[in-house]
Order: sequence, then C-alpha cells, then structure tokens
Amino acid sequence: MTTAPPVPVRSPLPSALSGTTAVLVGASSGIGLAAGVLLRSVGARVVLVGRDPDRLKTAASRVRDANPADDSDDAVLAVAGDGGDERILAEAYDRAGHVDHVFVTAGGLSGVGPVTALSADDIRSAFDSVLQRAFAIARTAASRLPSGGSLTFSSGILVARPLPGMTAPLSAGGAVETLTRALAVELAPARLRVNAIRYGRIDTPLLRSLPGLDSDEAVTAAGSAVPVGRFGTAEEAAATALFLMANTYVTGQILTVDGGETLT
Repeated sequence: MTTAPPVPVRSPLPSALSGTTAVLVGASSGIGLAAGVLLRSVGARVVLVGRDPDRLKTAASRVRDANPADDSDDAVLAVAGDGGDERILAEAYDRAGHVDHVFVTAGGLSGVGPVTALSADDIRSAFDSVLQRAFAIARTAASRLPSGGSLTFSSGILVARPLPGMTAPLSAGGAVETLTRALAVELAPARLRVNAIRYGRIDTPLLRSLPGLDSDEAVTAAGSAVPVGRFGTAEEAAATALFLMANTYVTGQILTVDGGETLT
C-alpha cells in the first residue's frame, strides 16, 4: 500500500464536517438516525443505509428537515438493504459519488444462550451478523474512502462486563474492537482512520424493546443507577461519532460512552 501524505490539520469541531459526505449503516432509527440529523445540521451530506424501506424513508425525511435551508436532491440519500452486503454498500458509495466517513451502528443479537446449548449454526450466526458485517464494511471502505477518511464501528459495554448467556454475541463484539485496532494500523499508510465507540445503555427504540423497559417510568427508574442518574440520549451517543469524524488525530481507539456505568 502506497503511503499517502499526512492528513492536513483542520478544525476538529463538528462544523468542519460541512460539505463532507457520510455513509451511516443502520440509520433507520436510534443512534444512526441521530447521527444523520446532527451531520445534516452542520451541513454534511448523508447517505442512510437500512433494511426496512418504509422506516428508511421516514428517517430520510427527518434528516432532511434538520437543514431546511439546503433542499438539494442529493443532500440526503437512502439505500435500502443489508449494510453487510458489499453490493448494497457499493450502491451507497456509487450514489454518493464521494464518501468521506462511514459510521456503523447496525448489528444483530444472535446466538444468545448458555455456551453448552449453542449449536455451530448459532455461533456462526452470531459472528456473521456482527463480525462478518464489519469485515464487509471495512473491505469496501478500504477501497473507496479517500486519504483522511474515517470508519467508525460501534460495540457495547457488555464486552467489558459480560453477562451469562452472551458468550457468542460478546465474542463477536470484542472481535470488532480488535478489528478496529488492526485496521487502524493496516490502513494507516492510506491515511484512513478507524475507531469504535463502546456504548452503554442509550435510550433508543431498541432499548425500549427490551423486557421491563417499555415505558418512560421504567427507563427513568433503571437509569437512576447510572452514575449520571439516567441513560444516554441518542443524540449524546451520536455526537461521539461526529467527534471521531472531525478530529483527524484520533485513530485505533475504543471510546466508551456510558455515563460511567462501567465504573459501578
């Protein structure tokens, strides 16, 4: 791999992302959607990738509304499909024409259960839904992103605080964090930056789909045990992704955003 010139020094503030283009994989709701809204509000172009066409259409409308002063047709693009499919990813890049940053929030929760009860297919499914997807996204990004571009993955604090019955998905999540560091070294000559965000519990539709967290009262009560006294918002979680896109001196890092939950 030919070594590219150093990445130019530029403002690390999110406003510096104006005019850049970001592909968001898993952007139909939650953190991915919040990232799209924040990026659009600072003048970035946004390409949303998600499985459900109807949810994706609604998400694109919300992102577009974040910057009503710019209603150009290509300011917000939506590509429906599996973000782990390299053909779908290629379509996203092709439609954008130029991509500077990629942020990944999509991922499954497969292979849950005691290790003695897991079949080979269960384990394979857990790794395919998380790690294989990450590799597909990385392969495409490595060949498509320009010098100075960034790729940001996401994981969760259970990688550091495992629970019984989660060996397969947490092993896959931990592998993504290792992949992040390995890619940061491998892609450094091309001046591509790779980071990951290890999220705590964030108040999103996914969190509220869990048993016992389907109401405001339940979320408030459960969040009171976190050192900051509540769960995080999708916007707070997404802001970290913008930080990693804008700050060109950060690579190979796993940032924890959990309100201090891993301290307790």
